[in-house]
Amino acid sequence: MAKCSSGFPSSSSLPASTPDNLKPFQTLNGIQQLAESRQFKGWLLDQFGVLHDGRKPYPGAISTLEKLANYGAKMVIISNSSRRASTTLEKLKSLGFDPSLFVGAITSGELTHQNLQRSDDAWFAALGKSCIHMTWKDRGAICLEGLGLQVVENVEEAEFILAHGTEALGLSSGGAAPMKLEDLETVLKECAAKSIPMIVANPDFVTVEARDLRVMPGTLAAKYEKLGGEVKWMGKPDKIIYIAAAQMAGIDASHCVAVGDSLHHDIKGANAAGISSAFVTGGIHATELGLHTFGEVADDSSVHALALRYDAYPSYVLPSFNW
Repeated sequence: MAKCSSGFPSSSSLPASTPDNLKPFQTLNGIQQLAESRQFKGWLLDQFGVLHDGRKPYPGAISTLEKLANYGAKMVIISNSSRRASTTLEKLKSLGFDPSLFVGAITSGELTHQNLQRSDDAWFAALGKSCIHMTWKDRGAICLEGLGLQVVENVEEAEFILAHGTEALGLSSGGAAPMKLEDLETVLKECAAKSIPMIVANPDFVTVEARDLRVMPGTLAAKYEKLGGEVKWMGKPDKIIYIAAAQMAGIDASHCVAVGDSLHHDIKGANAAGISSAFVTGGIHATELGLHTFGEVADDSSVHALALRYDAYPSYVLPSFNW
């Protein structure tokens, strides 16, 4: 899109053949103009695919956060990670990010833990305490301490499924047995036949890790729904996590912008919450957009087509989270 004199790209001109429901976006090279405009007081930032790839920060991400903070922006990490919020901030620190730059973090794992612990929600209160636990192996199993749950290995004894990961099945001993994805799906079939509900503590289907895509618990949840199972999705694209993040920042949602690399989760969720959004094209959709190198700019028409496919419409589009 052509740039206006203000420095912001034009989004008013679309091809004559553009469908009526195609919503325009502004293409940016970085967030500098957006930060300088001070239009948004709250920045709700995804982490994987935006700030880092799970192993190292993306080029310019750390300095961009520091510059954004200088403009008084209140930043909250909003992530579909199945880990607790404190673990997420510790991970960011280990990668070289300054945790003090953030107001805090809200993760789907944190929301799941809080709801299981409080049980003040009628749906959670009716679950019971015995669960099949799908967790991680290489990343380390998720700790269920303080929740009063009993992990069972026999589906016949289970009252619900708790999906934190896609690599292992939790054991009653507290350990985890590595398991292939197809074997976990076999367990899901047994659970579906018993009509027991599932909580998915990470709704992502895939995530970016060192430029590769890794299967996440949302894939298991989608499979379970196809089998006829009931799923409680915790996190994006449910608007509750965006509202919680805005409240954490102490800012009205209308003054917030959500930044993420997933149209289905980050952008669609922001749409549902009525929050402006910035779509980072170099994350999980890079291959779909024909991008091969970091910072490569996506073709506007390709982004429009992908937005229509996912029925998720960003306010802004940028190649990476940079200044």
